[in-house]
Amino acid sequence: MKRKIIVTKDGSTTIQLLDWDEQYHSKNGAIQEAKHVFIKYGLSEIKTKEITILEIGFGTGLNAFITFLEAQKRNLKIHYVGVEAYPVLKEEIDKMNYVTELNAQNQKDIFDEMHNSNWDKIYSITTDFSLKKRKQFFEEIEDKNSFNLIYFDAFGAPVQPELWTESIFKRMYNALKNNGILVTYSAKGSVRRAMQSVGFFVERLPGPLGKREMLRATKKEIKNL
Repeated sequence: MKRKIIVTKDGSTTIQLLDWDEQYHSKNGAIQEAKHVFIKYGLSEIKTKEITILEIGFGTGLNAFITFLEAQKRNLKIHYVGVEAYPVLKEEIDKMNYVTELNAQNQKDIFDEMHNSNWDKIYSITTDFSLKKRKQFFEEIEDKNSFNLIYFDAFGAPVQPELWTESIFKRMYNALKNNGILVTYSAKGSVRRAMQSVGFFVERLPGPLGKREMLRATKKEIKNL
């Protein structure tokens, strides 16, 4: 599939898949989308200081890097798992300008280490941030009650509808701890209904630039009677 690097409206880069007319991040701004969807309505909603995160679609590593920077500001301890079936090529990663656009030049070694670390091994990026990248198809995820937060950042339902089904969201529900949340840029009615059908409480929230809405799903605690 033909791919090219493009600059989004906030100046940050992403990868465009030409055959699908689909991008790894919003053309309206890769960084602004990540901060809005995954930090503002995801990470900021978790009240504990030690947080386990599952990212569905590790991609360019933007969400992981922004989470690392935010965790430093907030004194959080993060255990981060990024799932990706088709890792991005090194030559593409080298063209991403996130370190510069986030004014994080002093953390370039962290961004590089995230990508240079081997797959399927846990790495202590710092004493307060561990990373495990899993090369895995989403339908193979079998985690149970493991995560406080899921970043659901798969390619859009119009091009990969099989990633936005009840079956996939049941796996996400099972992977979350009680009261854990899942956030995604998508606001499609079919996605919301698939989430609700497996037990999630789903909210429509204001979307990032260029999108009216996004979704947040919560695994409500089940109390023993």
